[in-house]
Amino acid sequence: QASSVFPYLGTMEIHNEKEHFSDVLIIGGGLAGLCSAIDLSSNGLTVVLIEKEAYPRHKVCGEYVSNETLPYLSSLGIDPFDLGAVRIDELDFSVPGKEPLRASLPLGGFGISRFALDHALFMRAKEKGAIIVRDQVEKIDFKDDKFLTRTKKGSTFSSRFVIGAYGKRSILDKKLDRQFIRKKSSYVAVKAHYQGNYPENLVGLYNFEGGYCGVSNVEYNRLNVCYIVDYRVFQQYKSIDGFQEAMLNSNKDLKDVLENSKMVFERPLSISQISFDDKELLVDHVLMCGDSAGLIHPLCGNGMGMAIGAARLVSEVILSYFNGKLKTREEVEKQYVKLWNQNFKSRLRTGRALALLLRNYRTTSFLLPLLKSFPAILKRIISATHGKSALAV
Repeated sequence: QASSVFPYLGTMEIHNEKEHFSDVLIIGGGLAGLCSAIDLSSNGLTVVLIEKEAYPRHKVCGEYVSNETLPYLSSLGIDPFDLGAVRIDELDFSVPGKEPLRASLPLGGFGISRFALDHALFMRAKEKGAIIVRDQVEKIDFKDDKFLTRTKKGSTFSSRFVIGAYGKRSILDKKLDRQFIRKKSSYVAVKAHYQGNYPENLVGLYNFEGGYCGVSNVEYNRLNVCYIVDYRVFQQYKSIDGFQEAMLNSNKDLKDVLENSKMVFERPLSISQISFDDKELLVDHVLMCGDSAGLIHPLCGNGMGMAIGAARLVSEVILSYFNGKLKTREEVEKQYVKLWNQNFKSRLRTGRALALLLRNYRTTSFLLPLLKSFPAILKRIISATHGKSALAV
């Protein structure tokens, strides 16, 4: 599947030592984990990153990234446009039964697959000296001001700090007894790449009963289509194909897009039990980062941007400790929570409110004409879920 879409798969170098001490251990090799590994390693710290999957790989993701991430990615030695990223500066917002709304994006962004971006970050992290371990964390103990992390393959890692960047949901969340994991989440997400003729500079947001679908171009002339839906709506159908047929019949604009496109994946990718509830930023002194810290609704188009931005924040506070600006672990933790809330808390709140609006047909039908009449409102909504060109530190 992957090799039919991308010409270069690359290889993964695996380090698997029985014991290893590091300044920082990172659990999870997604955007937040890999960016943190590059940043911390580049600044002289010893970093171990543990990731259970191999690179490169596709992931369920909207694959639109806000331009606010570009300065930080550049500082890490990553230029998304060298990887084939597509510049995006317009939004197409569609509600069933209404004419779609076309609007410019105040800051803009770019489309790039997780397959390409994660792999580039992985290669950069190795280049900067981060030790990449393909394994799965099973237990984390904090004692005598240090962590002991044990893995499924029997390795033990000692570290000064641990960053939890393992994604939306993990068995670790249960072992750490995190509050959000106790609740069942009703969301399912499905993603696939297509080949078709879709405006290169456009990101589409197509509403339908129970959910919404994002459409945008990524590298190699591929179209990423990713939708999220309430499971209670989704389970009424016997398969993904059955649901998609109903979804397309609901929104003619989305139907036009997909009927003129051809899926290049053998089958769509899907994930379930996606939680948008509040999450603890600190759990037994583990600094949570990326989706492990908080997940914004995909309709906001800024999940990848937040993960990359959170990596910058957690790296900043950890480096401040090793540089002597922050003297204690308590100061590190307080500063990280402060910065994370300052930059992201209101975005998550706005995302939840927007998701509630889009789930209600009457509300969205009323909202679209209002946004057409007062375009400044839409720009303010978009700005409320995105940052500026740099985070507040």
